[in-house]
Amino acid sequence: MSFRTKAPLLATAALVSAFGLQGTAHANAFYLEEQSARGAGRAFSGEGADTGPDSLWWNPAAIAGIEENSVSIAASAILPKGDVVDNGTVIRRPGQNFVPITGNRLARDPINNGVVPSGSFAFRLGDRVAVGMAVTSPFSFTTNYDADSWTRYSADKTRLRTIDVQPSIGVVVTDWLRVGGALNVEYTDATLSNALPNILASQADGRQELKGDGWDFGWTAGVQLHNDFATVGISYKSSIEHTLKGDLNVTGLVGPLAAGNESLSGVKARFNTPGQVIVAGRFRATQALTLNAQVVAYSWNKFDTIDLGAPVNQQIPENYRESWSLAGGFDYAVTPKATFRAGVKRAVTPTQDTQRDARVPDANRWVYAAGGSYQLSPRFGIDAGVNYVDFSDETIDRPTIAAGSTIITNGRLENAHAVVLSLGGRFSF
Repeated sequence: MSFRTKAPLLATAALVSAFGLQGTAHANAFYLEEQSARGAGRAFSGEGADTGPDSLWWNPAAIAGIEENSVSIAASAILPKGDVVDNGTVIRRPGQNFVPITGNRLARDPINNGVVPSGSFAFRLGDRVAVGMAVTSPFSFTTNYDADSWTRYSADKTRLRTIDVQPSIGVVVTDWLRVGGALNVEYTDATLSNALPNILASQADGRQELKGDGWDFGWTAGVQLHNDFATVGISYKSSIEHTLKGDLNVTGLVGPLAAGNESLSGVKARFNTPGQVIVAGRFRATQALTLNAQVVAYSWNKFDTIDLGAPVNQQIPENYRESWSLAGGFDYAVTPKATFRAGVKRAVTPTQDTQRDARVPDANRWVYAAGGSYQLSPRFGIDAGVNYVDFSDETIDRPTIAAGSTIITNGRLENAHAVVLSLGGRFSF
């Protein structure tokens, strides 16, 4: 394979792999769950079984049977910390032996702080039917490794923004059964870059940058079963086949590699994000106390390859595995106006050993949450939540080929954690 083929191949693969950095926020791998300040206060432990527009993202049946029109907005500040450490990564340039990678062996806090907005509304169309919409940002982040970082040949600078618009309908079928359906319209925009090694270590690195975007579609369907004491919600969010189309620029290669300097347009990458099966329950233990639980099964095995179109025409294996999360929590009505919440969540990463790189420093995590709501008036209330996310230490050990050089990665994610602060407001009319 010529370098002219390898350059766009690697850059396009990096574009898709960058989605994995979302795992350092709250949920796992590509998925960001900060779509409700109310849910954040209980570690998102009962969203598929709760009612109102705050739960639309998880289950469109949540708006069936609402008694008032309502609007909800929220924002979550994500404050991640962590170290990406080199433990002996080596590089072999063409015709040479393996030698230790040069550069800064410690990348401290490479993932930038960020704010994730969300909003939703629901309107009654009679006693049994309601329509609504959720606008969320499930995949959004910025990461920035230093130019001399040991990770630079696989990850340098990345910016990703996603907007998901979910028009929904909910219907009361019987006194105890509610159903809902939704269309997910998703726009993704990404910019990323990484360094390319020249043949001699004494020569400055080259660079490649790719920008891409695309519109994609999926769907969500769900049911809720209600009685006087409990609600069970079951929903499914479909896998989405994404297509990103962008421009690639490769510069700074010298000598025998200089022919790889080029600009390509129309580079495409196709891949699948996972479907989700969500099962949630809410049980009213007393007049004041409601217990919540939610389990989510993610079909991450659908992210098995990245299919690259012309001029590359290749497949890149990713080999993600199925994963899950389990959360429990409670809501306690302290007064008629004030509610306190708390919860805990366990999430398992879909990334596997020998397949994890610096663009996807994902790991198993525990999430500890607390929050509450206060009704300022009969029409307006506020929600707040704080999460502490504790990540396991994990290996970063996926080999990389860049500009004809082979990098055997030996690194580790250490001391990783995040604080997530969520604030929202609800207005009914």
